Amino acid sequence: MRKVLIIDDDDQYRGLLREILEAHHWHVLEAEEGEAGLASVRQFRPEVVLCDLLMPRCNGFQVCRAIRSDVTLRHTFIVVTSGRDFGADRIAAQEAGADEYLTKPVDPAELVRLLDGFHSDTEFTSARDLRSDGAPPRVRFLGVRGSIPTPGPATVRYGGNTSCLEIRADGEIIILDGGTGLRALGRELLEEFGKRPLNLTLLLSHTHWDHIQGLPFFAPIYEPNCRLRILGYEGARKGLVNVLSSQMESPYFPVPFGELPGNIQIEELKEMQFHVGRVRVEAWFANHPGICVGYRVFTSAGSLAFFPDNEPRVRHGGLTRAPGKKIAPPVDYAKAEEHKFVEFLRGVDVLVLDSQYDLEEYQSHVGWGHGCVDDAVALALAAEAKHLYLFHHDPDHDDAKVDQMVAHGRSLVARTGANLVVDGAREGSVVELAQVFS
Repeated sequence: MRKVLIIDDDDQYRGLLREILEAHHWHVLEAEEGEAGLASVRQFRPEVVLCDLLMPRCNGFQVCRAIRSDVTLRHTFIVVTSGRDFGADRIAAQEAGADEYLTKPVDPAELVRLLDGFHSDTEFTSARDLRSDGAPPRVRFLGVRGSIPTPGPATVRYGGNTSCLEIRADGEIIILDGGTGLRALGRELLEEFGKRPLNLTLLLSHTHWDHIQGLPFFAPIYEPNCRLRILGYEGARKGLVNVLSSQMESPYFPVPFGELPGNIQIEELKEMQFHVGRVRVEAWFANHPGICVGYRVFTSAGSLAFFPDNEPRVRHGGLTRAPGKKIAPPVDYAKAEEHKFVEFLRGVDVLVLDSQYDLEEYQSHVGWGHGCVDDAVALALAAEAKHLYLFHHDPDHDDAKVDQMVAHGRSLVARTGANLVVDGAREGSVVELAQVFS
């Protein structure tokens, strides 16, 4: 539902506007002064802000300037309302960033026409409305490599692009990570949907470069009819907005983030459970340097868990670099944490999991934040997963090496007699969750 925020210190006036707008199917939020209003704008991301000009603590001019200074709010439609009709106030409001200026008492019909006119130009249709093929929820791999892209004849079969998946489920297009695989996805989306409005959600596991480097080359962000919500967790040194926008600053990239035509909203997640439309998502902290999470996405036809970067805690806590020198928390603690992770994954239909190394390679990479095939299979078996995809292929692994690792993973499962299916994640491959779920 369309959201509008009313910022006004007059309770009765807010109530009047609320009645008018709710009658025309707007979801109305309220704030009684400017500072509280700005907090609500950043939290709830309303399409429209109706802001009184004269308020204590933080006036309408200040609200406008604060919203316009945030690149993630640049598409917010701001209407300043005031009981005064001085030409100087109108000009100042526009210079501060207001789109419209209405004098009180506001004509209800004029207000509705104004907001409906704005909304008709920025309506974004869901994937369900745009697709009519009746396809079941499915996952597509666009980038499966870790660390750095490795295109070339040795990686043709599994692919050389870095981390990126697309989920089509229950009326949503959800993208997992923004590695270089995002570039091809963007071109395909524009070819599929043309100039029709497009609503996308990008979930970032973390902001290491191989998981965000495709964003500047994602074609939909250069289209005004695209709305992209980017969700992730704040890192150690910079906010999510700064990290994503800084890689597009000069001299690194010719187009500044703030000048992109697309409607891009960047939100730092606070909770570990949330919804994307009708799709429920749960996050879990991975064992990887910095703030890194994985996601479990629950669709109407089963669930997928995505942990592109993760090192088993038991290995990390139990192995040593030198005799007698621990490199992580005690083994008992690591086992307890690993048990929690297994329960988080319990019964997952598709598990996409960091399996960068074979067991021998892993011995010299303990503490790097990545796992090996043996541990990935053990984790999938413990969680009673149905289908395991080995992911985050090492840049030095060619197709033949990944084949060997897949074969080894399958042999480990065969020894147990379990029904777990093991595959190597491969660019272009599609998994229908309905088939796995059944």
